[in-house]
Amino acid sequence: MEATLGTRLRHLLQLLDGGVERSYLAAGLVDYRPRYTPVVRALQAHGPLSIRSLADAAGLSHSALSQTVAQMERAGWVRTEPDSDARSKRVLMSPALIEALPLLAGHWEATARAAAGLDREIGAALADVAAAAIAALERRPFDDRIRHAIPKRGKK
Repeated sequence: MEATLGTRLRHLLQLLDGGVERSYLAAGLVDYRPRYTPVVRALQAHGPLSIRSLADAAGLSHSALSQTVAQMERAGWVRTEPDSDARSKRVLMSPALIEALPLLAGHWEATARAAAGLDREIGAALADVAAAAIAALERRPFDDRIRHAIPKRGKK
């Protein structure tokens, strides 16, 4: 039985993220996960941010960002404090994260070089293919495409 598109995409993501995570472990970056990188990059670019602003800057949903920040805080990569309106939290880099930034930057550069090599091997820029698929699905959702692909029942 052939794997479905969804199964293949999940497997691809496991292979990519698993490789990145193993490279972090090998470098001594224990408890650092690939899913933390968009958060770290947003904090680098913008400084401390509210959860909502950080979600927007990292391109994540509020819920996903809240879960990720909670994991990062437990691992000691970030800390939170009440925001100015006291109804939300601000996220800040921890001293451990600030110290790890040069090592992380080196890994991000190596990851980009490895991704470029993968792109050459498969004959397509994987990030561009993903971006094109996302844009197409944002223009016309997959459920709409499925609905229009269902054969019409003929009248007798």
